[in-house]
Amino acid sequence: MSIVVTGATGHLGRHVVEQLLEKVPAEQITAVVRTPEKAADFAAKGVKIAVADYNSPETFDGVFAAGDKVLLISGNEFDKGRPAQHQVVIDAAKAAGVALLAYTSAPGTLTAALADDHRATEKALLASGLPYSLLRNGWYNENYTENLAPALEYGVVQAAGDGRVSSASRADYAAAAVAVLTGEGHENTTYELGGDEPWGFAEYAAELSKQTGKEIAYNPVSVEAYTGILVGAGLPEPFAAILAGVDASIEKGELVVTSGDLARLTGRPATPIAASIEAALKG
Repeated sequence: MSIVVTGATGHLGRHVVEQLLEKVPAEQITAVVRTPEKAADFAAKGVKIAVADYNSPETFDGVFAAGDKVLLISGNEFDKGRPAQHQVVIDAAKAAGVALLAYTSAPGTLTAALADDHRATEKALLASGLPYSLLRNGWYNENYTENLAPALEYGVVQAAGDGRVSSASRADYAAAAVAVLTGEGHENTTYELGGDEPWGFAEYAAELSKQTGKEIAYNPVSVEAYTGILVGAGLPEPFAAILAGVDASIEKGELVVTSGDLARLTGRPATPIAASIEAALKG
């Protein structure tokens, strides 16, 4: 039996594999990657490397075996039809007879366009008859802390009004996935995952001000204006519209997660946004 992680060299996938290495022998882990060179560090530790691409179904032949537990990390190619890409993995997993297919989805409350691909994938996974676990990941702290330069220069600009976000760190969501992949009794489950304390962007700006000693304001703007700002920063217009749509959902409270599932699965509190800000400023 192997624990198989797709997208293993992505931001979330790396955290998952690194945390799995703390819990199970390396030879029980298979990292599915498109570029094996990026997984050289994992290979050096004894992790099995499988080269496969969501866009080439035949590359998944033989990647999964009966009894495997699989983590399907959602793809990031928004322009290539993610549900069809994910279907490739679901079909290969079903053909192999895997014991569990866990999927990194989006909160059940999220109605923004970003969630459409996730809902379609969830539907396909349930239709497959495979034992499943839906890991409905909330927003990541790193979505805001990974690139602090614009906020430090221009203030916090978002289209989320007074909306709040139950975010957590990538490492937290990875820990939840690892708990499901290494634990028992997670078949046919749905977990709503998010941070313990929701926060708003005025608080986020205040925390940035506190940690930098610089006065940083929150400047709420319209969804249209925010889309324009993101396009001006170099994002393709369709993707900018998707991100701005998430802000509209935040304003409606759709990224507040109250289940407590994340802390229950990981056995510890989620990483607060202030801690991720501190780590980013040090980094």
